[in-house]
Amino acid sequence: MAPTGEQHLLSTEIVNRGIESAGPDAGSMTFSVRVRRRLPDFVQSVNLKYVKLGYHYLINHAIYLATVPVLVLVFGAEIGSLSREELWRKVWDSTAGYDLATILAFFAVFVFTLSVYFMSRPRSIYLIDFACFKPADELKVTKAEFIELARKSGKFDEPSLEFQKKILQSSGIGDETYVPKSLSSPDNITTMKEGRAEASTVIFGALDELFKKTRIRPKDVGVLVVNCSIFNPTPSLSAMVINHYKMRGNILSFNLGGMGCSAGIIAVDLARDMLQANPNNVAVVVSTEMVAYNWYPGKDRSMLIPNCYIRMGCSAVLLSNRRRDYGRAKYRLEHIVRTHKGADDRYFRSVYQEEDEQRFKGLKISKDLVEIGGDALKTNITTLGPLVLPLSEQLLFFATLVKRYFSGTKGKGTTATKKSASDETQTVGSSSSGTKPYIPDYKLAFEHFCVHAASKTVVNELQRNLGLSDANVEPSRATLHRFGNTSSSSIWYELAYLEAKGRIKRGDRIWQLSFGSGFKCNSAVWKSVRSIKKPSSNNPWLDCLDRYPFEALN
Repeated sequence: MAPTGEQHLLSTEIVNRGIESAGPDAGSMTFSVRVRRRLPDFVQSVNLKYVKLGYHYLINHAIYLATVPVLVLVFGAEIGSLSREELWRKVWDSTAGYDLATILAFFAVFVFTLSVYFMSRPRSIYLIDFACFKPADELKVTKAEFIELARKSGKFDEPSLEFQKKILQSSGIGDETYVPKSLSSPDNITTMKEGRAEASTVIFGALDELFKKTRIRPKDVGVLVVNCSIFNPTPSLSAMVINHYKMRGNILSFNLGGMGCSAGIIAVDLARDMLQANPNNVAVVVSTEMVAYNWYPGKDRSMLIPNCYIRMGCSAVLLSNRRRDYGRAKYRLEHIVRTHKGADDRYFRSVYQEEDEQRFKGLKISKDLVEIGGDALKTNITTLGPLVLPLSEQLLFFATLVKRYFSGTKGKGTTATKKSASDETQTVGSSSSGTKPYIPDYKLAFEHFCVHAASKTVVNELQRNLGLSDANVEPSRATLHRFGNTSSSSIWYELAYLEAKGRIKRGDRIWQLSFGSGFKCNSAVWKSVRSIKKPSSNNPWLDCLDRYPFEALN
């Protein structure tokens, strides 16, 4: 039994296991009760230091917005009280006492200061376009075909196959996801040859489509960032791309490995930094994961889970800092907030690559992953909130938070505290004073949500905790059902879904939220610079768009 204080974090589900085929209960319907741990209600426990960090970011950039309107108002009031003749007379009288050299010197200093300001401020980063790879139909498998491929390989016993079958039934994954056909091979498929073959297929497929859509030549790319968590050969995947497309010799290339499903936003952040330091340039960001190289053939159930979820996929994104690209850009990058909880051993080992007792290599998933992910999400959105939420939401949230904090410290109630190796600050929990925390309405800050499609359970719990509607998480559910968990590229399949539905309008704000091993949680906020027309080609959803959404996704 779970401790009394943790029972609210558990949820139960009755599962129909079908008709028993053998044993004393043969021929009768059997049921089982599944107990899951929910995401912690992170709005009930907020670390004050992360709220402070978010406001620190806000104040650093908002001081100009606060002072400039005041100066304009004062200047306008002064000028508005004068007629045109009085204004010219006042200007002439105030400048008549200075010689021409003084006036020119003052004007030169003013122009120089203005030039330095505009040259030193961060350049806007635009997203020109992006592409999501859609594998060939011959690689498409149903859930039943997936189990049959695993059975044909001869690497799994019946209990392991049955476990994977049960995971798939409740995973939220549909019958049109893609896997390499090599999964059915009895030979070892976690080889460099298989990894390079799969990497070439998905990466070059996505890049070919990107270059076709944007009409950018590979030689024009100044920055290249490739992220793939598990497969990291030598030469690197970024070098493989440079060799294939014969890119220029002074390109700034980076290869990110071992950073999990959240690496896509990390790669965008790195590309942004490189573009800030290198004006008049474009960057390409490639996000993917290899399925066959990550295939686990053992019996450890905690390591069999990634087999059931990870599917083939790849995204390629073109970013630019050139002002002339504004006219054809789709989005402008507004914010990136990154959270890393790796200082705590429990978080660090929550998704851990290792060998099992049979020396088979795989990803071990901690039973506490949902709770760990919830805490990382809490930290991330608490920092992001002051940057994106309307002032009314911030005031309500902060006022309630302060009230609960002081009511707890003054002994009017009991404050639930929780400390870990990486977090020594006090958290505000439930108090007997009856003051409930105000849950910010993130739907007021964003029009669209692209939440990493990790699993059905994770998406459902995020929807519940953030108070999102079914329409808000529709892209995540649809992506999980149609393409599976494509790791770091999943948030781009979700954005492609929104574009295919014609829902992106000028000025819309999109929140991309991803999380992965480390443990990391990252947010990227984009703003649409124009309304996006429904695509007629080069979109992975065009052949199946009419089937989504449907009731089975919920």
